Amino acid sequence: MRRPRGLGGWDDDPLWGHFYDWSVEHRRVGGLLWRLGIQSDLQRLYDAAAEIGRQPAGARVLDIPCGGGVALRGLRPGQDVAYVAADIAQTMLDRTMRAAERRGLADQVVPRIADVGDLPFDDGSFDLVVSFTGLHCFPDPARAVVEMVRVLRPGGVLTGSALLNDSGLHHEPMRKAGRLAGLLGPGCTGTQLVSWLEAQRMADVVLDRSGAIGYFRATKRG
Repeated sequence: MRRPRGLGGWDDDPLWGHFYDWSVEHRRVGGLLWRLGIQSDLQRLYDAAAEIGRQPAGARVLDIPCGGGVALRGLRPGQDVAYVAADIAQTMLDRTMRAAERRGLADQVVPRIADVGDLPFDDGSFDLVVSFTGLHCFPDPARAVVEMVRVLRPGGVLTGSALLNDSGLHHEPMRKAGRLAGLLGPGCTGTQLVSWLEAQRMADVVLDRSGAIGYFRATKRG
């Protein structure tokens, strides 16, 4: 049975996804909502996405899940990188491509249906893999980490953000509601995320917390 719009999973293009995109694109109002709702600094997302814009010409970037394309704010027109926007839902890819067109980036962005638990890419295919506010949506986040590291070349960087299960009891109602709505998966704690990355031989693992969200970054060993 199809759930009402706004309560379905991400393949239903929920209203929550549109609200999330809107909050990211409206720095002042969105930033206030982030601080009030999840005690997080929206600037941290902007800073993390900026790593995309530092990639040299010819670099390959994987954005998984691309959602509505919020990470595209880090990509520069004429940067001449190959940016693969991947998601399990065609509706999300369509939204990402509309965002790419608005930003003058469509010539660099290639949409691709992909399941993060079994990515359709060769080992070592990408110089940078980004996964912003996505890990907590996956049904098997540990497997997702394995796959994202697999497709990363030695020396490449994996970076992203996630709602963490150990951010505090005051965030637990939000996590429970998200799971009931089909928007959130089991998620993970910060300790689990770091251990998963280290188990994949990732170096320089960093996890910075900002309210309910943790920002992670690690480099694949050669």
